Amino acid sequence: MLRVGLTGGIACGKTTVAEMMAARGAHVIQADAVAHELMSPGQKVYDDVVQRFGESVLKPDKTIDREKLADVAFGAGRVKELNDIVHPVVVQRQTAWFAEQSRKDPTGIAVVEAALILEAGINELFDKLVVITCPRKQKIERCAHRAAEAGGFSEIKARKEAERRIAAQMADEEKVKAADFVIDNSGSLKTVEEQVDNLMLELKKLADVPA
Repeated sequence: MLRVGLTGGIACGKTTVAEMMAARGAHVIQADAVAHELMSPGQKVYDDVVQRFGESVLKPDKTIDREKLADVAFGAGRVKELNDIVHPVVVQRQTAWFAEQSRKDPTGIAVVEAALILEAGINELFDKLVVITCPRKQKIERCAHRAAEAGGFSEIKARKEAERRIAAQMADEEKVKAADFVIDNSGSLKTVEEQVDNLMLELKKLADVPA
């Protein structure tokens, strides 16, 4: 089984590319979805987050308000503290998932979509690393648009939040240096699909999967 890390900065299109890869036969798991599950009441990560960041990050129903938690973590310079709680457990889940996928499909392609693979220093867990890029301005525009559609942040706040999160992440130029494959998501959806088609052909060759 070929273990693939799929990463990139905020609003670069990781989920879109992951869905395209899944449609072409890859097995995909999202680190953010795993983290969300781990932050559910009753989980150790939930208890650790509440203990360290306080009950002010909880909603009235006692679930974690991820926007409030992000405000505290990014606003108070405590991103590393939060990552130190969440990342090790997420990596454990990913490792177990890889083992499960290997048993089910020994010649398959297993993809972990995660924003902070390089920042967390876990790139050695993967056989190949795919980095998605797009210009900083485009990321900010996408964040603002996404927030407006969700009815959450105002456009101004969404832009500020995007800039803050981008500043906390490794620059695309540095990520590209560590990449085995790069997807440029600055153009049309059709262009991205063509790149994903070529990527999957290469990955299937490496995994010995019939094209």
